[in-house]
Amino acid sequence: MIARGKAHKYGDHVDTDAIIPARHLDTTDPDEMATHCMEDIDADFVSRVQVGDVMVAGKNFGCGSSREHAPIAIKAAGISCVIAASFARIFYRNSFNIGLPIIEQPDAAATIDDGDEIEVDFERGLIVDLTSGAEWQFAALTGPVAELIEAGGLVNLTRRQLGADN
Repeated sequence: MIARGKAHKYGDHVDTDAIIPARHLDTTDPDEMATHCMEDIDADFVSRVQVGDVMVAGKNFGCGSSREHAPIAIKAAGISCVIAASFARIFYRNSFNIGLPIIEQPDAAATIDDGDEIEVDFERGLIVDLTSGAEWQFAALTGPVAELIEAGGLVNLTRRQLGADN
């Protein structure tokens, strides 16, 4: 699987309240959550993001509460993957559980600029900044993790395995 899109870059310690403010947790509709994604730290995010774009951040991305709303809002907004220097552990697990690929690659996270065109090859473990030509390796997403991503998350994978697709 390959993701390709424009980078939307953020700093260190972006918490789940910045990703989806708590005042919008009265919905379980992913499309509604997406309309509020990043609104408190980037009011124009939802108007700029295109399906397939990539989010890039510094250290400890997704810290704060353990709510799954944060990765759901990011995915529903159209982000194809998140690249960060590091992730809060619960956000890391929640992301894969809902089918949002995330990649810890500190050098890429530090170097990629907002607006750069990024390509991510999950099977080869390769990030390419098509704007600058820089490349970074990461641990390829294979095996059970790749199955989670391809299925769109743990619930969908379980349904598939039980023969209860859709």
